[in-house]
Amino acid sequence: MRNTRVFKDAVGRTLAELARLGVTMRPGAVEDIIESNVRSVAGQLGIQERSAWRYFDSAVLAQSIAEQRREHEASSENAGVGVAPLPPVGNPELALILAGVPDQLAQSGGDLFTVIVNVAVNSWMAGHIHGEDGCEGCEGSRGPAGHDWDDRMKHITTVSPDITKWFDRDHWTAGLQDSGFSVERR
Repeated sequence: MRNTRVFKDAVGRTLAELARLGVTMRPGAVEDIIESNVRSVAGQLGIQERSAWRYFDSAVLAQSIAEQRREHEASSENAGVGVAPLPPVGNPELALILAGVPDQLAQSGGDLFTVIVNVAVNSWMAGHIHGEDGCEGCEGSRGPAGHDWDDRMKHITTVSPDITKWFDRDHWTAGLQDSGFSVERR
């Protein structure tokens, strides 16, 4: 199904509609949804998959996806769940994390998954530590000493004295290329 022109057109139209609605999704996720929907319609109606395309409407699907996302984000049960606090740009710890990417890529032999997981976990922690004072779930869990965010940032700043260079895309890309690896879009 995925190699057909009608499928590729449906994915393109759906992604365009989602973009118009201000929703960003990975093309592979949209492909999975479309394939599932077309197969489901074919199964429910007892028709072939190629006949089920006449019931497909990319605008309706995009609207449905956008509404589901808004409902999920607005539900009090899910509010804030799975959303990591992000450290602000210019955060010394975030700069240190970014600075380590080229070295991690070289050390892992180009294993981009490992590097991304490392960056994600460390960025989440940096953001959480930065935002802990406003985190209701952290009250009482800090222990008697608490956390001294300013002291932590001063210490990290001494470890990585040139913080701003890692927020420069060109410098980061050059560091990545120095590692012997690059990230290319296919």
